[in-house]
Amino acid sequence: MTNRSLHFRFAAIALTSIFLVTSCSTVKSVFNKKNTDKFEGVAAESLYEQGHKNMVSGNWDRAEEIFKRLVAQYPYGAEAEQAQIETAYAQYKAGKNEDAITTIDRFIRTYPTHRSIAYMYYLRGLVNSNRDTVFLRRVWNLDASRRELATPNQAFNDFSIVVNNYPNSAYAADARQRMFELRDLFARHELDVGLYYYKRGAYVSSIGRSRAILDTYPQNQFADDAIALLAASYKSLNNTALYDSSVAQLKQANPNHPYLSGRWPVYPKNIRKLNPFVGERSPIDKIIDAPPPPLKR
Repeated sequence: MTNRSLHFRFAAIALTSIFLVTSCSTVKSVFNKKNTDKFEGVAAESLYEQGHKNMVSGNWDRAEEIFKRLVAQYPYGAEAEQAQIETAYAQYKAGKNEDAITTIDRFIRTYPTHRSIAYMYYLRGLVNSNRDTVFLRRVWNLDASRRELATPNQAFNDFSIVVNNYPNSAYAADARQRMFELRDLFARHELDVGLYYYKRGAYVSSIGRSRAILDTYPQNQFADDAIALLAASYKSLNNTALYDSSVAQLKQANPNHPYLSGRWPVYPKNIRKLNPFVGERSPIDKIIDAPPPPLKR
């Protein structure tokens, strides 16, 4: 046998050995991965029970992981539908508001007549009430009325869907109460803007904001302040007739209002102006824990 033939034979043996080792390693890796996958082959009922158990114990991330795996393996059936509902709730409780909105919207599109559809609109309202402000409200005590109001407006719409479309649902009463609280939030926002204009001498604009509070949000908790701001603005404009009318209206609505004794409005001291996060708590800071309705098999 020539040296050239020997070289070819050794090369073939070496390549074959490399191929066998690589193949064995790949097979072993796949086999081990399969063995370490605790969810592979687990029944839908068992996966749901595991996810629900983690959710009840407050392990939101683990519950979300298991529920998502359930839906991936068993996309149809009562367990999969309930898993999507509880995934949204777990995401909401974990502060993953954007993920929760995505999950809720997908569920509403897929199951528009589901027995829990009222709850999903209600949950979306809860998420939108808390959206974009988790860190600032909890850490800096930011007043929600002083931020952009797109998501509170969306929350108001979500709760109104529950109240108008599902008036007999278990969530209608609380949704209605939250609409009242959000209405007060919107009125507070208008009042803050009106006071801003008033302090800077833009009295016509402060009157406009006061009128908006009284016309758009009747019977809100800041209505008396809106009347007081009207009186203050008219006085600054030397409009005696409208000033007297506003004062009379305020005395009838709230004879003890501090404006009538010269103690309103009161602005923060200069040192407080340095902190842009200073503010009172929002009316919607109170979040009622509303877990999903139970699974019906």
